[in-house]
Amino acid sequence: MPLKAKILHPAILGQAATMATGPRVPQEEPRYDPDDVLFNSIYGVRTIELNRPKKLNSLNGSMARKITSRLKEWEKSQLASVIIIGGAGPKAFCAGGDVAALAKQNTSGPEGQAASQAYFELEYKLDHLIATYPKPYIAYMDGITMGGGVGLSVHAPIRIATERTLFAMPETTIGFFPDVGGSFFLPRLEGRIGTYLALTSERLKGVNAFYAGVATHYIDSSSLSSLTARLAELVFKDYEDMNSRLATIAATIAEFDTGLPHDEPMLLAGELRKAIDRCFGHKEVESIIRALEDEEKNAKLPQHIRDWATSTLKTLSERSPTSLKVTLKQMELGRKWSINEAFKNEYYMAGNFMSHPDFDSGVSARLIHKPASTPTWNPPSLQEVTMKDVDKFFKHEGKFPIKLQNEQERDYRQYPFRMGLVREDEIENVVRQGGQRAGQVIAKFFDEGGRRVGTREKVEEVLARNCDQDENGYLRWKGA
Repeated sequence: MPLKAKILHPAILGQAATMATGPRVPQEEPRYDPDDVLFNSIYGVRTIELNRPKKLNSLNGSMARKITSRLKEWEKSQLASVIIIGGAGPKAFCAGGDVAALAKQNTSGPEGQAASQAYFELEYKLDHLIATYPKPYIAYMDGITMGGGVGLSVHAPIRIATERTLFAMPETTIGFFPDVGGSFFLPRLEGRIGTYLALTSERLKGVNAFYAGVATHYIDSSSLSSLTARLAELVFKDYEDMNSRLATIAATIAEFDTGLPHDEPMLLAGELRKAIDRCFGHKEVESIIRALEDEEKNAKLPQHIRDWATSTLKTLSERSPTSLKVTLKQMELGRKWSINEAFKNEYYMAGNFMSHPDFDSGVSARLIHKPASTPTWNPPSLQEVTMKDVDKFFKHEGKFPIKLQNEQERDYRQYPFRMGLVREDEIENVVRQGGQRAGQVIAKFFDEGGRRVGTREKVEEVLARNCDQDENGYLRWKGA
């Protein structure tokens, strides 16, 4: 029998019979719910269901240990072909790690901080295992997907958003930094979108997680259970490589395409995307703020961009000054880090934040106190956070070493599998070849297998923002 036969989320249950999944994982400590994560088998599919719906499926150490154990087991099993992870209930995939528990135990001093560091070791090892997993791993980002939930999903080659998806990396609001591999994932989003999301904690709802590249696919949540059952029917040849298997899965997901919602326009697009790239391309937080102030005062800009600048300035003024400066440097360095380097550096950074007053103050004020209050940051202003203060988060000196799974044979500097929407650099390469009209560029990418949903919208936005036309109607990339 599977570890737990009762599966609460219909998308994870699917419509197929269950099979044995092997030996049980070790029993957890009594203080943990034995049902906090559930596992199931549906022919070749193995499912993971985060099962703390009253806590929005927030990740704890018990869950991380169980999931890690199962993933290692399934990696060796010839019967396990596809892994699917989802969350119980309609509200959340996973709203994050249990940071309130960490902040409480940090108050006991070095011993409590060491216990918090042990949690990050569990979490980061799991996230890295997912990022380097040799079998197709699919994340149903159905509902709130934040913090620790991002680590369980964004490194997957296939990430499915629904109309209920709510994505954010809210760490700077609690005196922390975008961890769980955020230093690798966020800088590799297009333009300066990743830096913008990291510093502001801006939320992406529904289809906009797909448009921004956070998710690779978008379907209605009502289709997830049928998709699970359909994926369970897939049979791969032994000689098929990962790319072939992912292509088959992508084609299967396309069977459930019902179109994109017409009442949710692309958020990070057009003039707003231009403004984000202008303002968040600077290497100092103070320069970003000056750029936003310039946008706010520029009468030539559309009013909605000026209003956005005003709102963003207010947002940044509420964030931890230390977190903002550390995060910005993290985004710049992370562009060059490998996936292994990202998690090792983040582990060191997390250890330093456990002893920094902003983390406990931010978590207590935002998450523990009812009603929530305004944190007291220390230092209280950007000007008082020195370069020396920032640099200490990145200078290891042998502290907080972490041994990752498969770190020798599975390392990379770009995600090895390019799924989802066509990327801006691909569109630019086609346009720069010359002799292309808009319809031809759209047709080229629309005809590529498994990438039809959202292709027209994405290509049209990129062309409108970056291209002019010559007298014959051929596209010219601005700045070419």
